Amino acid sequence: MAILAVNAGSSSLKFSLHPMQEGQVQPFVLSGNIQGLEPNGSPCMDWTYRGKKHSEPLAVNAGCSSFKVALHHVQALVNRLEAAPDIEAVAHRVVHGGGVFTESVLVTDEVLESLASFNSLAPLHQPHNLEGIRQFRAAFAHLPQIACFDTAFHASMPEVDFAFALPQSLQAQGVRRYGFHGLSYQYIMSVLQEQTLRGRGRVVMAHLGNGASLCAALAGSSVATTMGFSALDGLMMGTRSGALDAGVLLYLMEQGWTHAQMEKLLYKQSGLLGVSGISADMRKLRADGSENAQRAINQFTHRVIRETGALVACLGGLDVLAFSGGIGENDVELRAHVCERLSWLGIRMDMQRNQEATGKHAYAIHAPDSSVEVWVIPTDEGRVAAREAAALLQQQRTSQVATGSALA
Repeated sequence: MAILAVNAGSSSLKFSLHPMQEGQVQPFVLSGNIQGLEPNGSPCMDWTYRGKKHSEPLAVNAGCSSFKVALHHVQALVNRLEAAPDIEAVAHRVVHGGGVFTESVLVTDEVLESLASFNSLAPLHQPHNLEGIRQFRAAFAHLPQIACFDTAFHASMPEVDFAFALPQSLQAQGVRRYGFHGLSYQYIMSVLQEQTLRGRGRVVMAHLGNGASLCAALAGSSVATTMGFSALDGLMMGTRSGALDAGVLLYLMEQGWTHAQMEKLLYKQSGLLGVSGISADMRKLRADGSENAQRAINQFTHRVIRETGALVACLGGLDVLAFSGGIGENDVELRAHVCERLSWLGIRMDMQRNQEATGKHAYAIHAPDSSVEVWVIPTDEGRVAAREAAALLQQQRTSQVATGSALA
């Protein structure tokens, strides 16, 4: 048996198939990504099965839903793969669980209705996550669908970190810091605790990609994070602004900006793209070499350094710094610059090991005399979602057995 983990976005569908062995979720045997699902896009499915890579364009007829076509191809792919394990459940990444869902849950109509109330808190992600669940429920009607939340890992944050300096009446309505990238942080933390005893101490994790955030963890639990009420706060990102003085928004409103204009600015026209005027892709900015590209890189790096310092203060020191995400796993220069600027913490990087860290497996890049361990951990949100689904299914079986015994 296996768990199919999926992440449905606005223009892509990521999926991975995780076999079960002796009750434990294994690394994926199948991993894929269908891109180009946006209107007028050119859908293409790339996948890897047992180490072999494949790619094929997908034809979408006029009037057809590109997502439904993509889902059909995922179904057909899973069914035709030789020796592929049978699917026991589908685990969905859902960005926002609000203050209601602090652990994974079996999807019902009532759950979907509740989750839809958080759409405005994560407009780029939540509606597409939920539409993915609806489509998979229809396509795999015989399988349990399980929602796994990016906010759940941060449910352990103390009130002093999740509360805003606003009237209590607003907090009662759910206006508070939630934090995101929780599935990624959950995976990074599990790997660190397997690799080093210091992983159970004071840890700062940096998930740096098109979406970027930092998380401070103590004894394996989140105590502070840079993202807040929405996925806009904190670090500068690919196209998102990160932390911004609310007075800027008041000013734009006075200038006649509409809600839609401000949403587009903050989510799609800011960050690396907005500052550079070139691209949201760090690789393209590195290759560009222009003054504007360097300005964006410097600003992004500075925000990582600044916010890391704030989280270290919350922790009262630092035992481990871990890099992950597309930028964190692959940008050698950024890791070197961040660690150099944080050398006052006793961080000493091994430059050779930093070059060798390719993001293919967990790799330590600190020097022997470093007071802080530094790791590159390629994240695997799909495996965490699969673990969550498997654990929930096991709980249900145990509960059913117990109930049956009690009735007997």
